[in-house]
Amino acid sequence: MPIPPPDAPFDLDSCDPDRRDRAPDAVPPSRLQLPPGLWTNLLDGVCARFPAIGRERWRERFARGRVLDARDARPLSAEAPYQVGLEILYFREVEHEPRIPFEERIVHCDERLLIVDKPHFLPVAPSGRFVAETLLGRLQRRLGEADLAPLHRLDAATAGLVMFSREPASRGAYQALFRERRIDKRYLALAPPLPGLSFPLVRRSRIEAGEPFFLMREGQGEANSETRIEVVARGEEAWTYSLQPVTGRKHQLRVHMAALGAPIVGDRFYPLQPRGEEDFDRPLKLLARSLRFVDPFEGGERRFDSGLSL
Repeated sequence: MPIPPPDAPFDLDSCDPDRRDRAPDAVPPSRLQLPPGLWTNLLDGVCARFPAIGRERWRERFARGRVLDARDARPLSAEAPYQVGLEILYFREVEHEPRIPFEERIVHCDERLLIVDKPHFLPVAPSGRFVAETLLGRLQRRLGEADLAPLHRLDAATAGLVMFSREPASRGAYQALFRERRIDKRYLALAPPLPGLSFPLVRRSRIEAGEPFFLMREGQGEANSETRIEVVARGEEAWTYSLQPVTGRKHQLRVHMAALGAPIVGDRFYPLQPRGEEDFDRPLKLLARSLRFVDPFEGGERRFDSGLSL
């Protein structure tokens, strides 16, 4: 299927002509296998598992049929006996979830894969205060595909290409491309000039959990991360860098550029900035520009390019 230009509407019916027969508005549920515990009923068990959610909110969810038996999608009672190992489905809900005022764009769609340009600020998958306002949630509602699954992740702050699996049967083969480093990922970033360094260069270091808990840092010991860095344009205040991550550590590109003395423009984590409301006029200048790999089913090389720019 040809890739449409950046501002062209994508024909969803050509992607899946049967999608209109599925409910477009439901946010797919999360799945949980009940862990060992001595709780009397399901309400006690889920309250212990998710202490940040109030007991009355869980009771109300049960009453509205938002907690189900995974075997037959039957609504469960809050007073039902707690059964270790029982798989339940529950619908995550966030009160007053903020709207991300940018739209995703479908770049490519076939029977196995969906390639999407993610805008800045939009999380890929549900986490924290975002459930419906995620790339996965939007696409599942838009296409009516509950089985859609991201094959890799981008930070919410990062824009660009994300690859999704549309069918469980082929998912493992595409996941292996990322796990076995058989997929070439290229990013573009705007960051301060580094005239004292020679390019291209390779940054290898050990990335580990930092403080606060949501940050990463470079530490001592054997390297577990690698990024190849080139300069593609040299401006007065910022250069445009091409970044090729060989490994996939959390925040790897942001940590490596900051460690070199060139934090990516718009980065609020490296170095850490005071937390506040998102400034949609100051995005992180980091873009997942291209994906290239040999398709495990078709055999030929495939390449996808983002229609976004920095």
